[in-house]
Amino acid sequence: MVKVVAFGGGRGLSASLRALTRLDIDLTAVVTVADDGGSSGQIRSSRPVLPPGDLRKALVATADPVRADAADLFSHRFGGDDFLTGHPVGNVILTALLERSANPVAALAEAGDLLGCRARIFPMSNRPLDIEADLAEGDGVRTIVGQHDVAVADGHVTEVRLLPANAPACPETLATVAEADWHVFGPGSWFTSVIPHLLLPELRDAIAAAPARRVVVLNLAEEKETDGLTLAGHLDALGRYAEGVRFHYVISGDTRTLAEPESLNSAAQSLQAELVPADLAADAVTHDVAALAAVLGNLLVEDGG
Repeated sequence: MVKVVAFGGGRGLSASLRALTRLDIDLTAVVTVADDGGSSGQIRSSRPVLPPGDLRKALVATADPVRADAADLFSHRFGGDDFLTGHPVGNVILTALLERSANPVAALAEAGDLLGCRARIFPMSNRPLDIEADLAEGDGVRTIVGQHDVAVADGHVTEVRLLPANAPACPETLATVAEADWHVFGPGSWFTSVIPHLLLPELRDAIAAAPARRVVVLNLAEEKETDGLTLAGHLDALGRYAEGVRFHYVISGDTRTLAEPESLNSAAQSLQAELVPADLAADAVTHDVAALAAVLGNLLVEDGG
């Protein structure tokens, strides 16, 4: 069976996972652990565990349909006006599991059993990380720390880093990356969910050394952190942090592909990748899961690595 590792975080990774779970593959999700907004931010500021939000989203995205009630429970947010307000039930459960286990991978496996997950969910690191970015504003540069603040800040991201810079990667993640037939990057928030996997030295080196073929799935719409960045610009930004990493395919699925075909094709070629245009939009911002699954299936299963 083809072994696939999908990298990302948040809603973008959830989109790729919902597509990938439709395929007959051995699937692992590697999730960012720098979330510091909302419920995850509150939890990581008071307890020494990984921020649970992005991990929860990956678990829910890969849950067995027969466990839909459990997945809905994980996604339920407490209402009201007290200490639980805004916390998803899944974040609370994951926090308990993470506190009960010395190994976050074991805690995530236990959560996966509750949901009947059709993929393994691994963190990129077993310790919480932070994202630091330099943003160009007028004639100056401003430095911001924090995934949420970087994602919503005004200005153009010129540089992005992880704190601590040399944090260890999750050992199980490194082993799975090395054994994979395919690596899938994106869609998702480019500087805060996709690129961070290439900022962790151990993980980037493992990706570069693995014989896997690699696919990049581009976003359908701009986000605040990439406001004004073309699709070609997305690939150029990815390439800046992907030293030694060779990509094989770039999937672009919206009308912007038609607006900038030459620059996008040139940017794909700079990554040594072939551009794969497709109609993937369910709406202006959301990938059609079935369409994305079909395109990924043609590459990952039929091409077969």
